[in-house]
Amino acid sequence: DHRTETLGTEMEVAGVPLQAATVDNWSQIQNFEAKPDDLLICTYPKSGTTWIQEIVDMIEQDGDEVRCQRSIIQHRHPFIEWARPPQPSGVDRANAMPSPRTLRTHLSTALLPTSFWENHCKFLYVARNAKDCMVSYYHFQRMNQVLPEPGTWEEYFETFVNGKVAWGSWFDHVTGWWDVRDRHQVLFLFYEDIKRNPKQEIRKVMQFMGKDLGEAVLDKIVRETSFEKMKENPMTNRSTVPKSLMDQSISSFMRKGTVGDWKNHFTVAQNERFEKIYREKMQGSSIRFCAEL
Repeated sequence: DHRTETLGTEMEVAGVPLQAATVDNWSQIQNFEAKPDDLLICTYPKSGTTWIQEIVDMIEQDGDEVRCQRSIIQHRHPFIEWARPPQPSGVDRANAMPSPRTLRTHLSTALLPTSFWENHCKFLYVARNAKDCMVSYYHFQRMNQVLPEPGTWEEYFETFVNGKVAWGSWFDHVTGWWDVRDRHQVLFLFYEDIKRNPKQEIRKVMQFMGKDLGEAVLDKIVRETSFEKMKENPMTNRSTVPKSLMDQSISSFMRKGTVGDWKNHFTVAQNERFEKIYREKMQGSSIRFCAEL
């Protein structure tokens, strides 16, 4: 394996695999002080995080795409659990940021710093169907040198369904956030809905953020946040990240952005097995996904 030990190592918190640097920084993360006017973007990895960040930022900037070019997307919304010394941690970046803040996390409800709940923050959650999520995560781990080598597709299938990937089980993550959506200020969106009807979903985000931008600006945001636009945008496509961290010659960060790509990866047997596992793990949850458009 070409990856250095320091990068690809993972540890666990409450059975959830996380990067070693995050675990080393765990008390700072857990003690993070949220503010009542914080907006937290929450996603399981590879569920449209960068997409929803750009949508939120475009709304924040009243549709001014030039202002959205002010810095790379990773720096616009501090990533709470991010840590890679000697650089400032996600918590450090968030603490240095003026309010109102937009922050982001991949943490499950079980691992989220409690001050977010206590301060009644707004949460924006985007969920993506498990099969496409698995395929996207697999290709991401192939190119992301900070995460462990995914192995073969067959091996990765097992790793993913067993929740042995960074940030833990997809099943626990989506059901956890789905279950709290009525008790807290959560706008729960589906990746597939944003794909199917971006304007309708972007309008929901705008209203949730307490903004009213009018139809022309909404249309512009829909155009500016299309996959094609974002794939070409150096501020969103991770092209500025060094090859030692993300090798986009292996797989591009903005790979396909489609619904149903799992059909190009899952064998018939894998799909049958996955459906069975899915039924068992999601038993009793009212959440419904669509895996094709």
